[in-house]
Amino acid sequence: MAHAQSHTKRIWNVFWILSAITIVEVVLGIYKPASLHLTSILGTSPLNWIFIILTLAKAYGITWAFMHMEGEKKWFRRSVVWTAVFLICYLVTLLLIEGGYLYETLAPLVKW
Repeated sequence: MAHAQSHTKRIWNVFWILSAITIVEVVLGIYKPASLHLTSILGTSPLNWIFIILTLAKAYGITWAFMHMEGEKKWFRRSVVWTAVFLICYLVTLLLIEGGYLYETLAPLVKW
């Protein structure tokens, strides 16, 4: 019975951590502080970078907790997690580059 209680406590801890990250994302998305939204760093606003980083943190937490990565060997964990992180960063980079290109190309044609 103690084994089941420890898992229940762990699941609730993961739930609260992921909920806190999600609440921060939602609050930032609703209020969009001008200092974070109207400036640009590395091709996008700091607000977008905050969303990207928090989303990666949630993905890592979900992988760690619900795919039981903490019980695996160190190099297996790294191969799973870092492969996903690399692919997500690669996708984000491509989306930012293509989005910037489309914005610059279509800006004269579209009323933003």
